[in-house]
Amino acid sequence: MQTEHFWMPFTANRQFKAKPRLLKSAKGMYYTSEDGREILDGTAGLWCVNAGHNHPKVVQAIQAQAASLDFAPTFQMAHPLAFEAASKLASMAPKALNRVFFCNDGSEGVDTALKMALAYHRARGDAARCRLIGRERGYHGVGFGGISVGGIAGNRKQFGSGLAGVDHLRHPLNIAKNAFSKGLPEHGAELADELELRLLTLHDASSVAAVIVEPLQGSTGVIIPPQGYLQKLRDICTKHGILLIFDEVITGFGRLGSAFAADYFGVMPDMIVCAKGLTNAAVPMGAVIATQTIHDVLVNAAPKDQIEFFHGYTYSAHPLACAAAIATLEVYREEKIFEAAAAMAPYFEQAAHSLRGLPHVKDIRNLGLVCGIELEPQIGKSTTRAYDIFEKCFWEKNLLIRTTGDIIALSPPLIIDKAQIDRLFSQLADAIRELAN
Repeated sequence: MQTEHFWMPFTANRQFKAKPRLLKSAKGMYYTSEDGREILDGTAGLWCVNAGHNHPKVVQAIQAQAASLDFAPTFQMAHPLAFEAASKLASMAPKALNRVFFCNDGSEGVDTALKMALAYHRARGDAARCRLIGRERGYHGVGFGGISVGGIAGNRKQFGSGLAGVDHLRHPLNIAKNAFSKGLPEHGAELADELELRLLTLHDASSVAAVIVEPLQGSTGVIIPPQGYLQKLRDICTKHGILLIFDEVITGFGRLGSAFAADYFGVMPDMIVCAKGLTNAAVPMGAVIATQTIHDVLVNAAPKDQIEFFHGYTYSAHPLACAAAIATLEVYREEKIFEAAAAMAPYFEQAAHSLRGLPHVKDIRNLGLVCGIELEPQIGKSTTRAYDIFEKCFWEKNLLIRTTGDIIALSPPLIIDKAQIDRLFSQLADAIRELAN
């Protein structure tokens, strides 16, 4: 097999191609590796296969749509499935959010939401609101907007300064006070206050268009918001006329046992960015779900019969993606997958915290069906401890996990059962013990 032509994303290409880890098929909770081994998926692919791999209803919907309408433009044209998919998504979203703009992934969704925020304030006659605020260690995709409001230095250091007028909140992870928290940490809600006390004082609230945060920071290594933290952000944004954007690319579609983290926390943003689980990852698709107010201000500010929002993508609301989304959202409802995830969360939490006391485990944090296990780095070699465990799990334990730095992140398909949870954590525990050095 030739490997040189594919330039792999977010991958140490030379390292990977020396010993490729290849997957050839998948079903339910399992991948099959290229050498025929059944691999338990502890990551839902990449936080995205919430209903399990190759769900027959989703597969059938895509096959039927491919044979009927392969593509239709949505610039000055449309097809019926685009409207059906938008309506189904809006019906699942928090009630106040009911206008759906489709894109192709979370990165595009973030850039779309940021542009909506800027355009909204301009349409209101408040064009001075052009500053955007993200958060340290935030991950908002890889577009220039996303890496600018994002707070992971490695994702932007090769690409220059990014967008101007961006600032960042501190992240709320505090291992010293909150180590081994189960669910929401007790300490740290006061960090939300720095939005008002530091950033809005520094820049003036009248210059800020939007604040964007992940309700639960996933890709950086699972940072759980402290009790009351998100409500504080909401209250400050409301007080100062700032839009609050939730990046729910990971938390959307059941990861916390509810349709969206906004529902779980009872905190309503002005926009939700979603992707990943929207189509069960079967076809790329993302969306921004906005309030009707944002939509109406933008639409009504434009001259009659003129384009209101100069933004979109060739594949926005692609027919195959719409078919996959409709089928996926129906599967979630019909099979009560979110309810099953909520019911399984306490058992998942107990299993995750059973790793406490293993060699080099310095913190475990969890919420819903996601957890992060933070390890002490090897002296002089950060990231290697977690990566070695990842390799051992794949090759020797038939287990797929994810690592970022020296943090192991687990986010299995929401259909996981107790026996599979037991296997996931027991085999991970064995790998940690065997590599203790």
